Amino acid sequence: MLLTATVCAFCGPISFVALCAPAIARSLRRGAAPSLGTSALVGSVLLVGADLVAQHAWPGRSIPVGAVTGALGAVFLLWLLATSKGRFA
Repeated sequence: MLLTATVCAFCGPISFVALCAPAIARSLRRGAAPSLGTSALVGSVLLVGADLVAQHAWPGRSIPVGAVTGALGAVFLLWLLATSKGRFA
């Protein structure tokens, strides 16, 4: 458990992908509960995409991948809350 806590402390906003991936996988499967494999695949695609954006957003500079996942995750969370039709209230 100590190793898991240490990894999460170092990763920071990257762990937000774990919250977004199942919700995105559920919307891709159109209401069916996503399997672990589907959620893992969506999470890995999200993280690789965020890493590519972080590396190539500004030529000559790279930004932390945690900043990209945090910014995109915040936008996704706000969109999810806005379109939830009262399920989270």
